[in-house]
Amino acid sequence: MAVEDTQPLISHLIELRKRLLNCIIAVVVIFFCLLYFSNDIYHLVASPLIRQMPHGASMIATGVASPFLTPIKLTVIVSVFIAVPIILYQVWAFVAPALYRHERKLIMPLLFSSTLLFYIGVAFAYFVVFPIAFGFFSKTAPQGVTIATDISNYLDFVMTLFMAFGVSFEVPIAIVLLCWTGITSPEDLKRKRPYVLVGAFVVGMFLTPPDVFSQTLLAIPMYLLFEVGVFFSRFYVGKGRRDDEEPEQEL
Repeated sequence: MAVEDTQPLISHLIELRKRLLNCIIAVVVIFFCLLYFSNDIYHLVASPLIRQMPHGASMIATGVASPFLTPIKLTVIVSVFIAVPIILYQVWAFVAPALYRHERKLIMPLLFSSTLLFYIGVAFAYFVVFPIAFGFFSKTAPQGVTIATDISNYLDFVMTLFMAFGVSFEVPIAIVLLCWTGITSPEDLKRKRPYVLVGAFVVGMFLTPPDVFSQTLLAIPMYLLFEVGVFFSRFYVGKGRRDDEEPEQEL
């Protein structure tokens, strides 16, 4: 009896290992495809700062191995970003057998939307936030101070912003899931709008560098995305699990 009870657990662990290996293989393949262009990728990511730097200024590398390791590190991160759809599909393939039919129909659009919103958040940071923030920083440098940003510090800075905006743009998905599971409702969220607006600025303060421009440029989209999530959550209310349905496979 004990052996029979352990069979489902073992099969699930084997399936989980398979899905994790698929994710790792996808990232590794993408990485090796991009490795030759690692310096070009770094130049592309650094372009918003380079365009705002004073004439004659340039980025520097203070570490001995930084010119080599920093573009490689960025390429690894970019490979993970590109592999996000594959990773989400592997997650979906692992949990789908335990979901009800109507849940699978609801979650698939959420997975697609979450991927799209993450990429939109990253693009918003690159095309909107970076030019404004770097332009402000370069113009407010004290007289006599030469702007020469270290490439490793710059990478850490932009990755923080990329993740902050990418994750923050998932707000509609979080709102839909909260309403779908019955934790809250669109009506409750509408009544809490003032608190959400203040909370958006507080979150922006913690997730972005200590400048008012980055905080505001994160807080305003977060609040607008909150309104989008409240609007679409109406279509997911009351569509959680029903007792008269059974999943295809019990975990």
